[in-house]
Amino acid sequence: MRKLLRWALGLFSLTLIITAGFAWWAYRWLDMPIAQLDEPQIFEVSRGSSVRSLARELAGRGWLDQPSVWAGWAQFTKQSHAIQAGEYELQPGLTPRRLLALFNSGRVLLHDITFIEGSTFTDMRRLLRAHPAIDDQHADSEPQQIMQALGEPELHPEGQFFPDTYRFARGTTDLELLQLAYRRMQRELAAAWDKRAEDLPLAGAYEALILASIIEKETGLEAERARISGVFVERLRRGMRLQTDPTVIYGMLDTYDGNIRRADLQRDTPYNTYTRHGLPPTPIAMPGSAALLAAVQPDVTGELFFVATGNGDGSHYFSRTLAEHNAAVARYLERLRSQ
Repeated sequence: MRKLLRWALGLFSLTLIITAGFAWWAYRWLDMPIAQLDEPQIFEVSRGSSVRSLARELAGRGWLDQPSVWAGWAQFTKQSHAIQAGEYELQPGLTPRRLLALFNSGRVLLHDITFIEGSTFTDMRRLLRAHPAIDDQHADSEPQQIMQALGEPELHPEGQFFPDTYRFARGTTDLELLQLAYRRMQRELAAAWDKRAEDLPLAGAYEALILASIIEKETGLEAERARISGVFVERLRRGMRLQTDPTVIYGMLDTYDGNIRRADLQRDTPYNTYTRHGLPPTPIAMPGSAALLAAVQPDVTGELFFVATGNGDGSHYFSRTLAEHNAAVARYLERLRSQ
């Protein structure tokens, strides 16, 4: 009986020594740089990945020679359920322990997409579809279906998204990015409307958004935005038609070929401000913050007309009278003919 007890104690001691030795070795292994990681690598953790499936994938790439130890450590330290999906950059010198911490940190690589001022909702959706890092779940959805998904089923999508550069992790959906841009526009529009001048001929913030979209399409010059806004505000106050080409172009849809003809100006659409008074029914593009501010803080000087100078810098000549404007148009046409 004593021999059996001594044998059992010896076996237990040996097991304890082996276990302690393995634990010591495993603990050291966790802090040893991954030898095969000799240059930066990109690794994507898919949504729903388990720690054991990750360990197998990392081992398959030669980055973990002890996948069971790594997975076991993650489970022992209760880190296996905190792993976050996304793309991670693995740098040389990374250890298995720091690799696990990286996957738990959520410090994923970010991609970006830029929506340009003056672009349309159609342009925006084209960019979303073309971006390889975006999960384009609503590629085939109708515009109103998208707005319904955003909680605004009655709202026309044009102009409702703020143009800017947005950074996001791979796998972000198109709807998530649209939500970001929509909420940003709501904040920017509200901030601009709070700064509005008195006695604007605008019924509310939405009409300011419509006017801002027209200003955005009319000029890219910072110095001209408030002045162009002033022309439109003066026309609205006097009951004059806005007569702005970008609204006509928007109403022409796919028939626009780069030229506006007299027949186009005479063909009535809801967006033809040559045939209809007031603002068009919706924005015609995405205005930036400068155009939003110009719409609510116009530089009203009595000017009623403007036409491109033809100088090649995008500038315009502003006039108070029709005679002065006709003369400016004649100079512009002459400049075009001489080029």
